[in-house]
Parts: sequence; C-alpha cells; structure tokens
Amino acid sequence: MADTCVNQDGCHSEEESSVAEETMFSMADMFLLSLIVGLLTYWFFFRKKKEETIEFKVQTTVASSSSRESSFVEKMKKTGKNIVVFYGSQTGTGEEFANRLAKDAHRYGMRGMSADPEEFEMVDLGRLKDIENSLAVFCMATYGEGDPTDNAQDFYDWLQEADVDLSGLNFAVFGLGNKTYEHFNAMGKYVDKRLEELGAERIFELGMGDDDGNLEEDFITWREQFWPAVCEHFGVEATGEESSIRQYELVVHTDENMNKVYTGEMGRLKSYEIQKPPFDAKNPFLGNVTVNRKLNQGGERHLMHLELDITGSKIRYESGDHVAVYPANESSIVNKLGELLGVDLDTVISLNNLDEESNKKHPFPCPTTYRTALTYYLDVTNPPRTNVLYELAQYATDPKEQETLRKMASSSSDGKALYLNWVLEARRNIVAILEDIPSLRPPLDHLCELLPRLQARYYSIASSSKVHSNSIHICAVVVEYETKTGRFNKGVATNWLRNKQPTDNGHKSSVPMYVRKSQFRLPFKPTTPVIMIGPGTGIAPFVGFIQEREWLKQQGKEVGETVLYYGCRHEHEDYHSQAVDYIKKLMTKGRYSQDVWS
Repeated sequence: MADTCVNQDGCHSEEESSVAEETMFSMADMFLLSLIVGLLTYWFFFRKKKEETIEFKVQTTVASSSSRESSFVEKMKKTGKNIVVFYGSQTGTGEEFANRLAKDAHRYGMRGMSADPEEFEMVDLGRLKDIENSLAVFCMATYGEGDPTDNAQDFYDWLQEADVDLSGLNFAVFGLGNKTYEHFNAMGKYVDKRLEELGAERIFELGMGDDDGNLEEDFITWREQFWPAVCEHFGVEATGEESSIRQYELVVHTDENMNKVYTGEMGRLKSYEIQKPPFDAKNPFLGNVTVNRKLNQGGERHLMHLELDITGSKIRYESGDHVAVYPANESSIVNKLGELLGVDLDTVISLNNLDEESNKKHPFPCPTTYRTALTYYLDVTNPPRTNVLYELAQYATDPKEQETLRKMASSSSDGKALYLNWVLEARRNIVAILEDIPSLRPPLDHLCELLPRLQARYYSIASSSKVHSNSIHICAVVVEYETKTGRFNKGVATNWLRNKQPTDNGHKSSVPMYVRKSQFRLPFKPTTPVIMIGPGTGIAPFVGFIQEREWLKQQGKEVGETVLYYGCRHEHEDYHSQAVDYIKKLMTKGRYSQDVWS
C-alpha cells in the first residue's frame, strides 16, 4: 500500500502537471526528429547516387577485363591458332587426348590449342567462324550415370539452355565412355547432337571410345580417319613433319628457397600445412585415418575398411556420393626410375610452357623436385600410351629397339597388335619398358612432360552422414596381381591406403581427399521398398544406404523393405562370413540372399 495515493486531489494535481510537461517535451522532440529525418533523407539520396555511380564504373571495368581473359577466340586470334580442342575430363584421359589432337595440328599446316571449357565463355563458339579455317573439337568423357565431368558441367548446362545460332561453326566430337555402364558415352552423344541442332556443321562422325575394351586403339582408329577428313574439308595437306615438338622447357633451380617448392600440394603452395575451406579437387582436405582394418581373415585378397575424420572441414556428403583420394606412388618405383636414368631425384626443377599465352604454365605444380613429381604428380604405374612410345623412340640408341617402339606407336594393324600384346596385356609400365629396352634412356624432364598426371581415385562412400556426420568410410579391395612378364604389380591407391594406419611412428596418418556429388540416391520416400545388388565391394554404397534406412527407422519413420543381394568368390572362406557379418550388423530390416555370384 506504500505506493497508493491517499490525497486524491493532490494526485490529480500532480498528474495534470505531468501531462503538461509531457506535451511540451513532445512538441520539441517532434521538431528535432523532423529536422534529423530531413537531413538524413537528403544525405541518403545524394550519397546513394554517388556510390552507385562509382560502383557501376568499377563493375563495368571488371566485366570487360574478365570477358577478354575468358575468350578463347581472342586468345586464338592473338596466338595464330585455328583449332581448339575442348576436353571434359574426370581422370585425365580426355585432357590427354585433347592435347594430342592439338599437337597433331602442326603436321597439317594448322595450329591447335587444348582448352578447359570451365575456363572460357562457351558462348564464344558463335564467334569462332571469324577465324579462317577454324575448327572446334570436343573430347568429352561421360562420368557416373551419364553425367558430364566436373569441368564440363557448366558447358553442359549452357548447351541445354542455349538459344544461339552456331551456323558457320565446324566441329567434331570424340566421346570417352565404358560399355558396362547404361548410359554409354552419353555426354559425347549429347554434345554431338546438340551442336548440330544449334546449326553447327559436323565435319567428321562422332567417335566413341570404350574403356572396357581398348580406349587407346579406339582413339587412334578415330584419329587416323579424322585428320584426312579435316584436310579434305579445308583443302589442306599433311606437311609430313613427324618431328617431336617439346611443349615445356626445363629450368633447374640451384638456389631455390625450399619454402617456395611444392611438396605434393595439388593447388595452393603450403595448402597441406594451412588448410582453408572449401575443399575440392584443387584444394583437398587432409582427412586423418581413424580406423583401418581388414574385414576378411582368409583368402588371397585383402578387403579393407577405412574411416577418415572430416571434423571441422565443413565437408558435407550424402549416401551414394563418392570420395576422391589423391594417392602416392611407391618409393621403390620412383627410386628405380632415378636409378635407370641416372638422375638425382632431389634436383629442384620447373617445366615451363613454351607457349607464353597458354593458361597451363606447367604440367604439374612447379617448382618441385623430380622425386615429388614422380611420387605425387605423375602416373608411373599404368602402361604408357602410344604417343609416349613415339616420343621416346628417338632416345633408343639401338636401331632395332627404336624401330620396335615406332612400330607400336604406329596405326598399322601389326603395330596395334604388338602394342596390345607387349604393352597392354603384359601390363608393362614405364619402369618395365626401360628395363626391357636397355638402350632407351630418355632425359627425365622429357619423360615427366610426356607421362600423364596421377589422378584421384574415386570410391563409393560406405557410410551415411546421418549416422557418421564427421567421418567418411571406404570399403575397398587391395589390388595386387602378377603380370605375364612375371612382375608383381600393385594398385597405386589401394596399396597406399592399406599402409595408412591411424598412427605412424607417433604421427597421425592423413589422406588428401574431397567429395564428389553423385546422382545415385535412395528413393525420396522411405516407405519405398529397395532392392540392392552388390557383388564383392559393390556393396560399398549400399552400406551407407542401409545405415540411412536404419537411422530413419530410429527417428520413427516407416521404412519399406530393404533387400540386399550380395556375393563372394568363395563361400567357405573366412572372407565370406566376415563380410556377411559386416553387412548384417548394419541391417535392421530386410532379407539376405547369398551365393548369387559364388
């Protein structure tokens, strides 16, 4: 009751006085407020106009500069090129074929350049006709379920939406695919069809390489018919020049600051020491190995389960996605190359592009050492392609061995058969070839220029982010086999991963990786029944699917029947029971059918 007014007349008097004061202050406040608002309005509109004028000028300048830099037509005009070979490449083969075609051009009195469609404005295709005797070639690989490769995604999107007149554009397409997949060469077929729909003129038929067969032979067969068609269309003749043309020059660094030397990074120098998201093919994340165990106890094969920690990376994935891993070549193979060629592998070098206008300044990150290049950047374990043998032949001092190399690099039927038998079927890598052709001792810098890049290996993720948000699981079989020559070959990535234990001499083992999105997904409705068929390590993506279905069930969702068909080579080996137990631990609902592929 202390706050109650006893004298009501006094209370009324105080209230009236207070109201008068409030009215007076309100009028003053309103005047000041109106003045401030007026000043702010004047300042805002005049300042805004000034800022917008400045911003508009800056944007106009940047756009103009960017347009010039991303115009392949302007670059071709500047460098005197009339053939551009675009590539859509996921594993490097498409890019390699594009480089070979661009290099071929000089033999026909033309000048070519290879180009990544991701780096240029593809709308410029309509302006290519401004260059006399111009031609656009497309080496397009198909990835996954008929998808474009990462670097060709924007080009694919543009083609779908484009409403441009490409009349006057001459083109040809070579597709890279695999017949074991449903959408064989889907990207090559689409580009070939769509360019014609937009008015471009096809000067040679679509080529379709099959990686399940002999992709190299498919390409050579197409190429040896492609160039005569080009000559006929443009009225030119082959010059007969078959000489080797170097694309890069060697620079040896004797006093290079080692802090400026690449040690295996894919893009930014020291990116493995200072990690910055987002993580992708050019900026992989170092995922620490937390688990690496063998799933089978018996049998000849090694089935491994790895878990990579992605905590703090901001990497997100879904069941069905792929994890890309950058492996390293075995040190024994690298050392053997140095020994055969008599080179100090710790020499710091750079290979600089002789074409100063090229976007690709080096074949791999430079400066670096020969050892680093051969360990992290170059593919030294796959059989070399015919163009490599052709370039290397000049260094064989024995005439018979030089003739053999040139024959295998030729397009003759005997040469193709010899290459198939002696190189591909025998699985001879560059070390084996140097050992079996003793007079062949090329300069290591030229060999580094010729060898393809060591590519990331893709694995279906064997986990669900709903259950394992901070880790990515891999299920893979270690590749090991004996060749026809009695040599023992090992898969680069699986053997490298096999040796990646959680701790190595007190240090954590890490794997450079990134995630690639996939179209392989579970049905949108959890109630939809699912039948999965995965013989061997084909079960990998289904492990993630099963984990996700279980998680949904735990969330109270109704989950449809989940059926998994799996198979193993030998029913009674420990591998069979271990692998089955591995799957069954994940399964909370569904049927199992074994011995489907036993």
